[in-house]
Amino acid sequence: MAKFHKLKIKNIQKETKDCSVITFDVPETLAEDFKFRQGQHLTLRTIIDGEDTRRSYSLCSSPVDNEWQVAVKAIAEGKFSNFVNLQLQAGDMLDVMIPSGTFGVDVNPEKQKNYLFFAAGSGITPVLSMIKTHLALEPSSTCKLFYVNRTAKSIIFKEALEQLRNRYFGRLEIYYFLTKERRDIDLFNGRFDDEKMEVLTRNFIDIPDTSEVFLCGPEKMVDYVSDYLIKAGLPKELIHFELFVTGLSDEDIARAERLAKQNVEGVEVTIVDGGKEFEFTMTKDFDNILDAALAAGADLPFACKGGVCSTCKCQIVEGEVEMKVNYALDDKDLEQHLVLSCQSVPITKKVKVDFDV
Repeated sequence: MAKFHKLKIKNIQKETKDCSVITFDVPETLAEDFKFRQGQHLTLRTIIDGEDTRRSYSLCSSPVDNEWQVAVKAIAEGKFSNFVNLQLQAGDMLDVMIPSGTFGVDVNPEKQKNYLFFAAGSGITPVLSMIKTHLALEPSSTCKLFYVNRTAKSIIFKEALEQLRNRYFGRLEIYYFLTKERRDIDLFNGRFDDEKMEVLTRNFIDIPDTSEVFLCGPEKMVDYVSDYLIKAGLPKELIHFELFVTGLSDEDIARAERLAKQNVEGVEVTIVDGGKEFEFTMTKDFDNILDAALAAGADLPFACKGGVCSTCKCQIVEGEVEMKVNYALDDKDLEQHLVLSCQSVPITKKVKVDFDV
């Protein structure tokens, strides 16, 4: 069941002209439920123009802050992000799910680890939480951040990052890359490419000494940097990523179009949620399990409906499905038969999925 809690907006302030930071007032009675690990996100819900609208946003605060903050960058045609940046005020209420997500690794104060972070734009939000946490709780660890933005004024959390660099002098290195402004050092102009990565891996990154790598940004950047580092000798299992915006590849478009045309009339679907079973017959009015289940009256967790946030993930217990797109689940998840219900099209006449995972 999609359980939301009503939280008051303690504060909302502009970080840049198109990005607002929301601080939630989490009462003591919910503090234990809302405990989180660096890298996790919150799913927010409100009614906009009469429509139940949900989105997931990464927590940019650290667990050591004892604060719950998310940064929301306004995007064109973004219903929820524009609502936050133009209408939401301190004192307002929002429905919020408890923190979720698997981005990030456990803190180990006894170990000395060297972390690399690659972020673009609002992809800094979970990265900031991780940097704060690992530096505070792992006194021997170091962090290097490679951060891409359009202009200097569009850099989200620049002041907070500079304060962290001063506080943890020698343990945090930050390199800013700008795509719409030119600076004297050409290395820091534009996006990551072979020439830049060759310089970075020769002068700034020690591959054998790298403990973990985290990437958050557009799919092209994440894929490119990941592939380059793997070819440079970094083990694949040390690379962790999260996408905050994506576009469909030709292969994705072809698969989505093929599945959208598939006749799923009469598929018997069983939903397991909260230990209870809910059964319904899927009709051809819907091409994915989540939308069909919601229309049938099920109350299930979801947010982006774009195959990115993983809020709607579930496990296939019986039958088979094919996902139109998948930007959230890794190979390990797929081996456990986890799927994104918002992208799952049944390919058998009977399907049973479990949301209690």
